[in-house]
Amino acid sequence: MELKKLDRGKWSWAFYDWANSAFATTVMAGFFPIFLKQYWSSGSDPNESTFQLGLANAIAGLVIAIIAPALGAIADRGGAKKKFLLFFTIMGIVMTGALYFVQQGNWLVAIIVFVVATVGFTGGNVFYDSLIIDVATDEESDFVSAFGYSLGYLGGGLVFAVNVGMTLKPELFGLADMAEAVRWSFISVSVWWTVFCVPVFLFVREPGEQQDHGGFINVIQAGFRQFRNTFSEIRALRTVFLFLLAYWFYIDGVNTVIKMAVDYGLSLGFPTSSLITALLLVQFIGFPAAIAFGYLGEKFGTKFGLYVGIMVYTGVTFWAYYMDTVSEFYAMAVAIGLVQGGVQSLSRSFYSRIIPSDKSAEFFGFYGMFGKFAAILGPFMMGWIAVSSGSPRLAIVSIAILFVIGAAVLFFVNESEGRAQARLMEGSR
Repeated sequence: MELKKLDRGKWSWAFYDWANSAFATTVMAGFFPIFLKQYWSSGSDPNESTFQLGLANAIAGLVIAIIAPALGAIADRGGAKKKFLLFFTIMGIVMTGALYFVQQGNWLVAIIVFVVATVGFTGGNVFYDSLIIDVATDEESDFVSAFGYSLGYLGGGLVFAVNVGMTLKPELFGLADMAEAVRWSFISVSVWWTVFCVPVFLFVREPGEQQDHGGFINVIQAGFRQFRNTFSEIRALRTVFLFLLAYWFYIDGVNTVIKMAVDYGLSLGFPTSSLITALLLVQFIGFPAAIAFGYLGEKFGTKFGLYVGIMVYTGVTFWAYYMDTVSEFYAMAVAIGLVQGGVQSLSRSFYSRIIPSDKSAEFFGFYGMFGKFAAILGPFMMGWIAVSSGSPRLAIVSIAILFVIGAAVLFFVNESEGRAQARLMEGSR
């Protein structure tokens, strides 16, 4: 597929990635870990703030893992994927802006606000991801999914670059110091997210969104009944179940690297400015690399592309154990940038092809549940090992086991079988 063949619906859908990736870059991966360690938890042991960050990410993952499948069922019953997306988007935008008001030393308040903002971000992604079925065919899904991630890397990178400039030269922006610049960066993310989320709500058509299902209470009750039925269906759909199990492990490793890499660099004593530069490298390398993975999936198969990404990540975790210099951290950032978006986008498109299209939000709710339960294990494991051993190096290398297990389970996933099962289930209703 080519860029010129993307219609307004596909562009509008992909622009939500452009909008909310500012949170993933500036807040989640960039300034929140740094600010938590140096401002909100100033004076405390570095390993304690690592544990606090891991705990915050684990709590946010647990919340969305618990509620996502049921919400997906309700959204499918009511034709309400966009409505739920709007709810979680507003939550994420408001709480991201609220980080501006958290004062120095108030690490607990910062973590609570961050957890709620992260629930908004990840909860919205459940319904955003599920809308891919409404904008792309099976044959288009690899490229369209990759295009969304590539726009996310570019948009998130641009916002982050501006925010980095604010922290390095706050006087040019009329700001007093670096701390004030970081606080204003949270406001900038809220504004960016607000402006660029608009197209998905205006131009992406959700089939059935005008249907009458007998009232809001009836929709909720029917949604929860459908959730129980779909849980049984997933257990019966061998391909879906195996893929979710594989995804659980390898995406845990990916999410842990995203959320904990800056904290790891700080633990090794690398300068904050160098770590921020490394994050920018990931973003701008990730933009063309994600598109390249879309073509890779179309030409050589989605599973092949996933294996390439998983192998690189496994090597990165061992490489990080022996890392001593900032230049090595930069090199690691380049390696991650080449595969991070590819693993994420190909996972999303692969899953969209092996699930029933008429229950996309609900099945993506389970996809989100597995991904977020995975996001509990990795950060918590890394934080606990760092505290108990006193060695951040042991903490980072422990993540390799997640990639190895995920790749092993993925070997048994048969896409053709999964697509046939999904179409058969659609035809039976």
